[in-house]
Amino acid sequence: MHHLIRNLVVLALLGGGVFLAWYLTRPEPVKVVLKTVERGTVEATVANTRAGTVTACRRSRLSTNDGGQIASLPVHEGDRVKAGQLILALWNEDLRASVALAGSELASATAKARATCLEAEQAERDAQRFTRLRQTGAVSVDEADQAVTKAGAKRASCTAETATVEVSRAKLELARAKLERTLLFAPFDGVIADISGELNEYVTPSPPGIPTPPVVDLIDDSCFYVKAPIDEVDAPPLRRGMTARITMDAFPDREFPGRVRRIADYVLDIEKQARTVGVEVDFSRPEDTRNLLAGYSADVEVIVDRREDTLRVPTEAVIEEEHRVLVYDRQSRRLVARTVRTGLSNWDYTEILSGLRPG
Repeated sequence: MHHLIRNLVVLALLGGGVFLAWYLTRPEPVKVVLKTVERGTVEATVANTRAGTVTACRRSRLSTNDGGQIASLPVHEGDRVKAGQLILALWNEDLRASVALAGSELASATAKARATCLEAEQAERDAQRFTRLRQTGAVSVDEADQAVTKAGAKRASCTAETATVEVSRAKLELARAKLERTLLFAPFDGVIADISGELNEYVTPSPPGIPTPPVVDLIDDSCFYVKAPIDEVDAPPLRRGMTARITMDAFPDREFPGRVRRIADYVLDIEKQARTVGVEVDFSRPEDTRNLLAGYSADVEVIVDRREDTLRVPTEAVIEEEHRVLVYDRQSRRLVARTVRTGLSNWDYTEILSGLRPG
């Protein structure tokens, strides 16, 4: 009897230990967040694979055509300039002297040509008068012929001197062109972003075939767009004019409307990176670009399709491989798998075409 009682106690202890071990190691119930099936908007979107960049519509990294010593640098970084404003000049006194000399030569040639042509006009009138007098016998034939010959010679001299004027004018234009090669003018209104030279420093020309390093970086900060890479598999449905949304780390609480302005004509293949297609997106509202800086990182989301007032559920609730969702059964208080047919989908919502009803 005592053995039986002892065995029962041992079994009870073992059973209690097993139950305690199971209780302590049992899996925790999975927490479930319930969402109501509702009607709303669902969009199919395409987003960039890597961060895009806010880019100025116009940006010029400027340098002079020739090398030399910087004689004038009337601007500083951050200055605003107007189109045509002088922003840098190399030492060019010799070229200015050449321009002055060419201008003087042109003035001299012009005056000489005018005098010669006036003489040609007078000789022409004399020839006409001698021709009339010869018909009346007042002058000899030789005198009339000499007057006509002299008029022809003067006309030729006038033509030659006129050509000399054009040569002198071309020389002046050449001298001015050489002078302008030492001057740097702003090609458009903008802000000076960077200057890599100092007053009296030398700008060294590059060897043939190699561009001269830029001296001044000029940015037109009145117009910006976003350039972003899109994965090649997402690129086919994209079209110019599609609506897009722009977000930037610099403005985390804002979303900027945009529109696709350009889609690259080729796929960019960079080693060790996915192949992408470059997409450019304009800001739809000009006022959104007032406080932007070129180089900001940005993301774009292009809307390729949109459904209004359609049945939708959170995308995270859809088991894509099985085309199912888990529906809460109030009577059994359990989740029941339901097969559905889906339509458009994005990160937030998926359109339900059949298998569920609102509520």
